[in-house]
Amino acid sequence: MNPNPAEEIVAIVDRDNRPIGAVTRRIMRQQKLIHQASYILVFNTAGQLFIQKRTQNKDIYPGYWDLAAGGVVLAGESYEKSAQRELREELGLGKAKLKVLFDQYYEDSDNKVWGRIFSCTSNGPFSLQAEEIDYGRFITLAEIATLHQTEPVTPDGLQLLQKIMP
Repeated sequence: MNPNPAEEIVAIVDRDNRPIGAVTRRIMRQQKLIHQASYILVFNTAGQLFIQKRTQNKDIYPGYWDLAAGGVVLAGESYEKSAQRELREELGLGKAKLKVLFDQYYEDSDNKVWGRIFSCTSNGPFSLQAEEIDYGRFITLAEIATLHQTEPVTPDGLQLLQKIMP
């Protein structure tokens, strides 16, 4: 992992998810450019989702609950490679069997992102990346609806949750 995440070179895409360039993460955030990200929903064998509390030093949504592991796709990296790298970095999971669920576009005043949503199954144990995650826990999908009424949950995560809820 790059010692300074703000200097990572990330892929920039257009509204149709076509690559148009690459810039540092810092410039991508400052200029609010459309980028790509991998999102990995990690379920246990009981069907609960592993959620992570983001650290306060995250460049976007600090201190929010994140429903997915994952992160920005680096320049020259595929969604799949990004997903495997992020699982290894954030949760300490080696090669996971990923299932592609769907792609989604999300936009708010601070974030414009094309995401590929994956799922995998693991009961842990996890080795959480201290720079990115304060702690994590398994929760049912129904409990997430209650959680987001009392604690902040990443809005892009809530959008993808609507698509996977029965």
